[in-house]
Amino acid sequence: MIDHSYLELLKSRRSIRTIGKNVDYSKEEITDLVEQVIKESPTAFNNQTVRSIILFGKSSDLVWEIIAERLKAEVPSPEAYDRTKAKIDSFEAGFGTILYFSDRPTIEKDMAQFALYKDNFCDWSEQGLGGAEINVWTALANVGLGANLQHYNPLIDDQIKQAFQVPDGWVLRAQMPFGSIEGPADDKDYLADDLRFKVRYN
Repeated sequence: MIDHSYLELLKSRRSIRTIGKNVDYSKEEITDLVEQVIKESPTAFNNQTVRSIILFGKSSDLVWEIIAERLKAEVPSPEAYDRTKAKIDSFEAGFGTILYFSDRPTIEKDMAQFALYKDNFCDWSEQGLGGAEINVWTALANVGLGANLQHYNPLIDDQIKQAFQVPDGWVLRAQMPFGSIEGPADDKDYLADDLRFKVRYN
């Protein structure tokens, strides 16, 4: 019989939006976990295009301060901004933030080296990034930490690059705040299986 323990682990990985700083692990332990998981996550041609900046303390807070300030120019009304700011504050309340990037020079090198597949390397890089993100997210859930994934890029790209000395070739793709689980995930709906899967046994 198939062991479903991994499936149960995947089910524990949810978008936890109420996170806090009540974390028993050290920053170094979490950093090592994230780095090791990203290193073990597969990429096309093993080109390892995933890059990451792992932030704690004031550096983590700065990400969300940048986002809050940047969105002032985008949100249509003060009332809407108040709602947006409350959401951003909930992310800032976490223990840390992981920034995910794709390394554009590596993608371009592979496009030139493997011209037959050049149209696929951007998509493959996104697949590799998604794999790394979900693996980190699940690894955090496995040790009792909550996280969610946000995408305020490209609005904040320039400010993030300046604040954290991001190398020129790194393209920001996502932000993952994480911390202690201070509230449950929302209920999850599932698309009907017959709309999602087709199976043939012979």
